[in-house]
Amino acid sequence: MPLPPQRPLRTEQRTGPAVLTGIRDFAAGVFSGRPARLALFVFILVILLFTALLSLPAASSSGEPAPLHDAFFTAVSAVCVTGLTVVSTATYWSAFGQVMILIAIQVGGLGILTLASLLALAVNKRLGVRGKLLAQEGMNTGRLGEVGHLLRIVFSTAVIIELALALVLAPRFMILGESFGQAVWHAVFYSISAFNNAGFTPHSDGLVPYDEDLWILIPLMVGVFIGSLGFPVIMVLISTRHRISKWNLHTKLTVLVSLILLVVGALVWAAFEWFNTRTIGDLSVGDKIIHAIFASVMTRSGGFNLVSMSDLDSSTLLVTDMLMFAGGGSASTAGGIKVTTIAVLFLAIVAEARGDADVRAFGRTIPQSAMRVAISVTILGATLVAVATLALLVITDETLQPVLFEVISAFATVGLSTGLSEILPPSGKYVLALLMFAGRVGTITLAAALAVRQRTTLYHFPEERPIIG
Repeated sequence: MPLPPQRPLRTEQRTGPAVLTGIRDFAAGVFSGRPARLALFVFILVILLFTALLSLPAASSSGEPAPLHDAFFTAVSAVCVTGLTVVSTATYWSAFGQVMILIAIQVGGLGILTLASLLALAVNKRLGVRGKLLAQEGMNTGRLGEVGHLLRIVFSTAVIIELALALVLAPRFMILGESFGQAVWHAVFYSISAFNNAGFTPHSDGLVPYDEDLWILIPLMVGVFIGSLGFPVIMVLISTRHRISKWNLHTKLTVLVSLILLVVGALVWAAFEWFNTRTIGDLSVGDKIIHAIFASVMTRSGGFNLVSMSDLDSSTLLVTDMLMFAGGGSASTAGGIKVTTIAVLFLAIVAEARGDADVRAFGRTIPQSAMRVAISVTILGATLVAVATLALLVITDETLQPVLFEVISAFATVGLSTGLSEILPPSGKYVLALLMFAGRVGTITLAAALAVRQRTTLYHFPEERPIIG
């Protein structure tokens, strides 16, 4: 007997879901339990998406598509909350382009801490144990069951802080003569840019016209400083408030080192620029102090500036390089190698000088694994800066100081510039763009990988101490 006819429609209906299931299974297999790898992959996709959006004719004020290297550079700078620009944010981009930049800043600022875990939930419909452990370490919670709840707290906290900053800034812009719509837009833009330590400005001349306006400068400094502390610290401060004895070690180290760098940075910056007539030499004593404090806050990742970086003394530029490389708190919107890394390295040096076997701080012993991660992050950061500096020196005819400044600013996602980014050829812009991406996700991914992928060995080789120093 002849076989009954086949039904191709049913076969096609089965093929479609099978393909989708295969893609889902592949994604789950690749990213399951690996939020750090997922975050890296998602950031690449997000950057490509915003590059495509900024390449649209509607994104530029002239109606012409932006060159690919300029759109890509701007997208990377926004998603990586850096603030380096090759074109004027206020004049080159249209309203649509500026909105895309602002959305990219918000996505990028929250992405490192939240996207990895949230997207792992989207892929697997649940957060695996390893993903919960990584999120638990990043948010500093005691129980794994709290991770999902704390992710929502992170998002709501960011929105509340940004809204508060906007409500403070908007009336001032209206008093200064802006319309209601302009004042609200500029207030929202500055609040998101400040809290996420991005440094983008919606005004063509930036904050220079407001260099003596404390109503604008103080909220921006507060927003940048809070954002640089990191969500783990913010949540501890909210839950314990002024009870310092309840703070954990990470919070104590982050707050202490941040305040030390703030004070020392302001004093050193003021000392080197006090008589520099190109910057603050002709200002009153009060305005000089304001400029010094503002510069100290912004050089560690904020990216806003009241004076031209090219007018700074060479010694001030070197100090700025150091502050930028230090950065802000871990799991924050700030860049750099992070203040806790500096604290751990300093404490290790002190312990070695004293001959102590353990590295201690605030009645706690810091494990050897944390010191290995701190050393790895620092060496990786220094290597990236050295390689990128060498590459730009080969590409351009610039001297070492402006190139090093621009490279550290890109790696530390600060956004301060001596003007070099704008005049770089496309190849140089791609180098800085890759460095911004590496600075934003590279050291964090490395730290997460080292923290998660530790293994226990069943044997040890005989110890032998090499000669060091």
